[in-house]
Amino acid sequence: MRSPLPTALPGCVLRPWRAADKPELIAQANSRAVWRNMTHTFPHPYTPEDGDLWLAIAANPGASLQLAIEVDAGVAGGIGAIAGEGIFQATAQFGYWLGEAYWGRGIASAAARALADHVGAEGLFARLEAQVFEWNPASMRVLEKAGFARDAVLRCAATKDGRLIDTVLYSRVFPNP
Repeated sequence: MRSPLPTALPGCVLRPWRAADKPELIAQANSRAVWRNMTHTFPHPYTPEDGDLWLAIAANPGASLQLAIEVDAGVAGGIGAIAGEGIFQATAQFGYWLGEAYWGRGIASAAARALADHVGAEGLFARLEAQVFEWNPASMRVLEKAGFARDAVLRCAATKDGRLIDTVLYSRVFPNP
């Protein structure tokens, strides 16, 4: 995807990451509160070197989608779908994050809906999956608003922030063309 993907929220688009996004990326990502809701691949503290590594990955996503969430011409966070491999090639791991200054404004819901709808309309994947930590009901609501269904509670599935916790698995499935 080369051109911005609009969302239902005015001033909010999904677009490819740019090298010039590095300062805003670091500023938004360098938050313990953001890190606490992300997988082990999202570092804290978030350093300039982490920003360089991420921008290099996002520049060559292969079959995956890695997009910046832009709000009023500023980087608010990121969203993506990581392509599965082998027998899981029709499934992508779906995820998103926002800098704390952007929480509670409907941005994540608009971005998640826009990307999931795009994936379905373009036939990119048959299934999107997302796991949410048990302590993050706001993210569960985002997924539900984006058309995802709660599939399961995975008991004692993750260790995060020094705790063994449950995760909640959500999916959105697209009908065969």
